[in-house]
Amino acid sequence: MTLQAKTLAQKAIELEDKYGAHNYHPLPVVLAKGEGVYVWDTEGKKYFDFLSAYSALNQGHNHPKIVGTLIEQAQQLSLTSRAFYNDALGKYEKYITSYFGYDKVLPMNTGAEAVETAIKLARKWAYEKKGIAENQAKIIVCEGNFHGRTISIVSASTDPDSYGGFGPYTPGFVKIPYNNAEALKIALQDKTVAGFMVEPIQGEAGVNVPDAGYLAACAELCKQNNVLFIADEVQTGLGRTGKLLACEHENIRPDVVILGKALSGGVYPVSAVLADDEIMLCIKPGEHGSTYGGNPIAAKVAIAALEVLKDEKLAENSARLGEILGKELRSIKSEMIKLVRGKGLFYAIVISPKNGKTAWDVCLKLAENGLLAKPTHGDIIRFAPPLIITEEQLKECTAIIRNTIESFE
Repeated sequence: MTLQAKTLAQKAIELEDKYGAHNYHPLPVVLAKGEGVYVWDTEGKKYFDFLSAYSALNQGHNHPKIVGTLIEQAQQLSLTSRAFYNDALGKYEKYITSYFGYDKVLPMNTGAEAVETAIKLARKWAYEKKGIAENQAKIIVCEGNFHGRTISIVSASTDPDSYGGFGPYTPGFVKIPYNNAEALKIALQDKTVAGFMVEPIQGEAGVNVPDAGYLAACAELCKQNNVLFIADEVQTGLGRTGKLLACEHENIRPDVVILGKALSGGVYPVSAVLADDEIMLCIKPGEHGSTYGGNPIAAKVAIAALEVLKDEKLAENSARLGEILGKELRSIKSEMIKLVRGKGLFYAIVISPKNGKTAWDVCLKLAENGLLAKPTHGDIIRFAPPLIITEEQLKECTAIIRNTIESFE
């Protein structure tokens, strides 16, 4: 049985390698089942999922309410396109706008699509409301950002892996240092700036947490200069950092909010852009859309996913257990851990190689010990478990992390 399972895993890896594009470098683990905070591989070995599909699984794997909603709606009506009304979308639009306190929502599918939507929305607003000359509107972004992988979005990137070899690039982006409000102040002297797009915490950069007060200062600068403050909460939102939105840590109400990932609880691609009428209604019929955006399954699934967040108090759980996670990680005494940073159940450790062993080796050992995580930028390991995790489970996980790191000493 074990040999057969290993053969299944090997075949799965070989099939991906032969027939799939080589645009990912996964850990050599082949997963076949997930439930709650756990996943199982083809051999039946159980692991704690400490990546949560980059925070798409805040509600855990296969949450029964979300999956049940998906199945029920799929048996009724899956897709109409926006050429027609459907009986689910309006209810979802009312629910999510009330949930977050905005006038309007524009539904999309993926995080990258939602970011593209926000960029288009900011530019259209700039021309119609701010009076910027056509084709002159700029978006300010931060160095180290990760907003997605479309051509326009990588044009805003400073990561060579993201943008290298994909030019020519889309113009209209101004790049400034992250966590530097003074740099934003200087950049805003350009009156052709339409918006400032920022991750409240830079996720792909390795859970890069800005100084307290940075986001509030940036929001105020945007207000003073009639520039849209656009919060990319695709990874940081929906409870991940201990608040419903990470911007709430500094009592900020962004002009535009970008959501994705956990908006569906990981069972379906759902993303959204939230804004008030003055901004959202700048886009008219035919100027933007998506065949799948706002489909009935997505609408019902998103409501269920948001209900789970609220009913199970997952943001509060993230805040409480995040304190424990941070304390436990910082208490590990090892020369391999150069730095620990994070907020809520969103943490990272920066690894110093030792005896030729890197963050990749640490993740392989973690998997061997029953916990899945993945390196980013070579030396950083993110820890982002499902927000449904219990204190007992979390302490079991921190013990695995501690024992794994200490095994390299």
